[in-house]
Amino acid sequence: MNDKQIVIYQLLPRLFGNKNTRNIPYGTIEQNGSGKFNDITDQALDGIKELHVNYVWYTGAIAHASLTDYSRYGIKVDDADVVKGRAGSPYAIRDYYDVNPDLAVDVKNRMKEFEALVKRTHAKDLKLIIDFVPNHVARSYHSYAKPKNVVDFGSKDDIKKGFSPANDFYYIPGQKFLVPQHEPKQTPISGLQDGRFDEYPAKATGNNAFVAQPKYDDWFETIKLNYGIDYLNGEKNYFDPIPPVWVKMRDILIFWTKKGIDGFRCDMAEMVPIAFWNWVIPQVKQVNPDLIFIGEAYNPKVYKKYLDEGKFDYLYDKVGLYDGLKKLIRNEPNADVSVIRQVWQAESAGFGNHMLRFLENHDEERIASAGFAGNAELALPAMVVSATLGSGPVMLYFGQEVGEPGKGVEGFGDDDNRTTIFDYWGVPNHQKWMNNGAFDGKKLNENQKKLRAYYQQLLKVTTQSDAVIHGDIYEVPQVGNMNNRMYAFIRYSGKQRLLVVVNFDRSQSLEANIEIPDHVLKVKSSSPVTDLLTDKKLNIPAGTNIPVKLAPVSAQVIEF
Repeated sequence: MNDKQIVIYQLLPRLFGNKNTRNIPYGTIEQNGSGKFNDITDQALDGIKELHVNYVWYTGAIAHASLTDYSRYGIKVDDADVVKGRAGSPYAIRDYYDVNPDLAVDVKNRMKEFEALVKRTHAKDLKLIIDFVPNHVARSYHSYAKPKNVVDFGSKDDIKKGFSPANDFYYIPGQKFLVPQHEPKQTPISGLQDGRFDEYPAKATGNNAFVAQPKYDDWFETIKLNYGIDYLNGEKNYFDPIPPVWVKMRDILIFWTKKGIDGFRCDMAEMVPIAFWNWVIPQVKQVNPDLIFIGEAYNPKVYKKYLDEGKFDYLYDKVGLYDGLKKLIRNEPNADVSVIRQVWQAESAGFGNHMLRFLENHDEERIASAGFAGNAELALPAMVVSATLGSGPVMLYFGQEVGEPGKGVEGFGDDDNRTTIFDYWGVPNHQKWMNNGAFDGKKLNENQKKLRAYYQQLLKVTTQSDAVIHGDIYEVPQVGNMNNRMYAFIRYSGKQRLLVVVNFDRSQSLEANIEIPDHVLKVKSSSPVTDLLTDKKLNIPAGTNIPVKLAPVSAQVIEF
């Protein structure tokens, strides 16, 4: 992928292929349906490829806790007091050596159906990513599908010790686990909850809550894994000998790599010691040197450390670029394009090509939701910045390209401007594109079609652009009537020059004569001057400046 920008398309198979439109809050799998691995057909993959995607991230593929009963297949039913929603969180892994039975047409054959999806994906010249959740597992964790030589987490722990370097979990000795207290709210799953969960001694909760009764807003459904850090005694490290969790996690990563996985999105990577990543990533890459590791990271102060010492290929650019662009999209009073400069000139200076840019994912609000922007088109200038500012990956979340609004009370997900990850649900705008399995977009309205075409054209430009992949960046000084909602920069390489101009202002057009500096003019020029987002030739005479007139909330990528 060295000569191509990585474009990742994130989808939840449970939601992506679901054709059911009933959408009953807290609905069962029988009521609301579930997408299957088999629903991600050749036609579906072709439709994803139209967006110039080259990696698909299948979220929730690994077996996680849920309230759907698969006891007839030898899988114990989970306890409703420690499951979020009816379908459960994809980040509360129940069995690291199995796939989610919800996603199989024939549950007994579920791993073969997943393996067939891997083959289908590769046959379309696409690579695939799955989640690796290293920090915690479901409270109900038990592997039914593990290979014979594998020892389950915690099975050899000394449960009398709160912390031991040899233990897989952290314990609260002498105390039993107590279900979190919260405002009683009657839901369709209240009848399944008795306020009790049998766990003695209590184990520490995933978000470092070392108490027998976590709070309701803690990750109460998960157990923290022990990587050899004694959190209650100054975070003292015990990394020699190698902790058992390290070895178990390496073996899990190698197991999935051998299934043909091309990359891992590592959940909450900063909650696991850098020393582990430094140790594990090179070993897993011995199995497949082309693997990519993406870290979910939120602390810009340690980005470089996680890349250099932790050996990650890419990290989330959430706290810097995403948060700043969100303010601009929403037209907040303190929004300012200076955040774009801050990101590439300071925060990720020297390693911007290792930052993954996005405007939506499963954790964030949908752009078209009432709580974010209310209108998907308002994010297009930000999408242009995300795709052109660096040469690192850019990511889309399924439905983003058709303006999915994330509306409605789904269940545990509530009406929170997001598409639920906890419930069985149909995703309305995406279902219009899916068109009952044809994946041809025929049910989309004209605005939705135009939005998808914009994403398609933008990503065609960036994935094929030498200036984006290999080029340097030059910031255009404020000129003309540019204000703090307007920004311009030039990407240039030995083969190409691009002027990127974005206008986030809701009411004012951008008008400016942009001077091209000498060192950029020396680079090979394109003739004629073209707006690549519309493929329109611009009637601009060759010279040292480019006149620009840009309507409110719009962008241009001009090859010159």
